Amino acid sequence: MSTLHVLSHSPFGDERLSSCLRLLGSADALLLCGDAAYALQPGTAPFAALQARRARPYVLAEDAQARGLAVPDWAEAIDYPAFVELSVRHDKVNTWL
Repeated sequence: MSTLHVLSHSPFGDERLSSCLRLLGSADALLLCGDAAYALQPGTAPFAALQARRARPYVLAEDAQARGLAVPDWAEAIDYPAFVELSVRHDKVNTWL
């Protein structure tokens, strides 16, 4: 069973990202939206954690753009229709509130 994990909170305020990365299975996907896009800020601990995990995170393109973040080549920027497709493709969607 695969899960789409959706994070929307800043990775600098709590441990949601770290907890999610510990639970992320090989068939799971991770979507960064809202302030969670800040995890793609180079030189930060969240950026290093994502790189070390070798997870290919998705990020909502408009959220990365709104925050002035470049999307690294190991992540994939998507739009809302692609977000819907990801949701349908996975058995469950877990939003980390």
